[in-house]
Amino acid sequence: MKLFDELVSHLFNSIHEIVENEELEFKGAKGGFPGSFWETYSAFANTNGGIIILGIKEKQDGLKSDNLTYEDVDKLQKDLWAGLGNRNTINLNLLNNDDVKPLKVEDSYVLIVMVPRASRDQRPVHVGHDPYSGTYRRGYEGDFKCTRSEVQRMFADADLTRTTDKRILDGFTIDDIDKESLRQYRQLFNIAKPDHVWSTLDDFSFLRQLGAYRKDRRSGEEGFTVAGILMFGKSDAITDDECLPNFFPDYRNETTFNDTDRWLDRIYPDGTWEANLFQFYLRTLPRLQSFLPKPFSIKDNQRIDQSPAHVAIREVFVNLCVHPDYKAEGSLTVIFKNGTYFFSNPGTMLVSQEQFFEGGESICRNPTIQKMFMMLGPAEKAGSGGAKIMDGWRRNNWKAPFIFERTRPDKVEFWLSMQSLIQPEVLDELSKRLGLDAQKLSSQIQTVLALALTEGYVTNERLRYVLRLHKSDITSLLQQMCKEGWLLSDGYGRGTKYHLVNRAVSDNEVCKNGNVDSLETNVDSLETNVDSLETNVDSSKIIIEESNLSEEARSLLKRKRLSQSEMETLICEITSDWRTIQDLVLILGKDKSYLRNHVLPSLISRGVLEREYASIPNHPNQRYRRAQS
Repeated sequence: MKLFDELVSHLFNSIHEIVENEELEFKGAKGGFPGSFWETYSAFANTNGGIIILGIKEKQDGLKSDNLTYEDVDKLQKDLWAGLGNRNTINLNLLNNDDVKPLKVEDSYVLIVMVPRASRDQRPVHVGHDPYSGTYRRGYEGDFKCTRSEVQRMFADADLTRTTDKRILDGFTIDDIDKESLRQYRQLFNIAKPDHVWSTLDDFSFLRQLGAYRKDRRSGEEGFTVAGILMFGKSDAITDDECLPNFFPDYRNETTFNDTDRWLDRIYPDGTWEANLFQFYLRTLPRLQSFLPKPFSIKDNQRIDQSPAHVAIREVFVNLCVHPDYKAEGSLTVIFKNGTYFFSNPGTMLVSQEQFFEGGESICRNPTIQKMFMMLGPAEKAGSGGAKIMDGWRRNNWKAPFIFERTRPDKVEFWLSMQSLIQPEVLDELSKRLGLDAQKLSSQIQTVLALALTEGYVTNERLRYVLRLHKSDITSLLQQMCKEGWLLSDGYGRGTKYHLVNRAVSDNEVCKNGNVDSLETNVDSLETNVDSLETNVDSSKIIIEESNLSEEARSLLKRKRLSQSEMETLICEITSDWRTIQDLVLILGKDKSYLRNHVLPSLISRGVLEREYASIPNHPNQRYRRAQS
């Protein structure tokens, strides 16, 4: 209720500055209760919820009031509740009294209706009796009618007693199982659960216990399940029309060092391996975790190699495998690029983002596959995955992960960046833009401003997973920052975006150029090109104890032109400690491509230099040191 009051207050103060968005809809009601209300009600309920304001029309030249009286709005409320109670109008009432509020704006009234997101077992929320003709969802361009297949997937998600992965496949036999995959799984199972009673079972009995093979007690039908073939099957069995013909797992390392690179490494069904889910997990997870800094801690006289960040990546990857709608369009996609992880799977989220990150509720679209991962240790039925992911990233002071839900086709996208949230370069840029010393601001304000700079804008929902504050406290913080002149708000409700102001741009410059955007820093470069930030750092920050260098090396440091042999001599002198290629660029003042493609490979091949990540030459955190004798 408090949040709704805050939204109403914001609406009252800025009604003429607001435009429709994915979570806000204006509807004229001069002629009575608008019939199109129910389509938007259905759309909001089946997506992420939203607010409908009756009594205002959005025209090309702005918002126009219907000039409704209090009596008009009172009649609208009665019609609203009558419609919610009539199954010929809408199939489900999601509202209570606190979700509906009249508001006086200047000399007239409007009616505000807050529509919550329907839970997965309440969907589809539809207009009239026929869900296939009356179900809507919300997109960028407003309400759209769902297709028959989209409605069917909602019904399937509502009833998780008959999930896709439990479906028995006709005509599949043990010959469709990849024996090597099963052997490797059982080996990991025995390590994770050395005393488990299943360890002594034969392969077929073991598969039955996992749910890879089952018998339907009602029909008497038995056979291999979708989960069994997907997890352990041969490629041609998985992509058979009877199973999952569109299954296509794809991992790419797209870290780029020049314009010609498309990717450095890729795992996809290319015919060289049995492309089942377990093999994809085995091959991909070690690569994903290899990009993370290794911890150095000792417990019970043993080194611990798994940090909370390693656990976070494992949780995200297992989520990618156990939660997709494998019948929907799309594939499992995993990309690593320039320090950022991207995960995408087909389908929709069965819980809200807030529920996912706060944890405590476990709802799985593919429980048999989840069980198979649980028996190896990586998956839990505790709804704690989101909390582990946030913890792993927060402990490294990296930018908080975030989720996008896309429609047509339905996809859930998960982004995790290893970029430090508050870098010196970011604080310097903030100080320049705001005309103040950003170092003196509180850590919470620094975090909000840093996100607004590097991501282009912030929202209340995004900050909830970064600051760990209640949404009303975040609202108050954002409003105060707007009053200070640091942020500008755009939109309304949950869709409100807060942009960073740029005080470094004078009014004259704005008038002269006609477009503030042309004067602003390219935010994308801060997000995706860490190299460009690092190479702008003052080289004085790279500490070199010249007293420890030979006289020849000190002399070479002062020269602008060096032969390759002289440069190699100097590199050997300055790499007594680990150095990144950015360090070498700053110290030597030489082109990065020249060092990477010519100088360093020669030194490494001759054993003069060594890599910190010897088995992963293109590791994003690669460092170099003089070979230790």
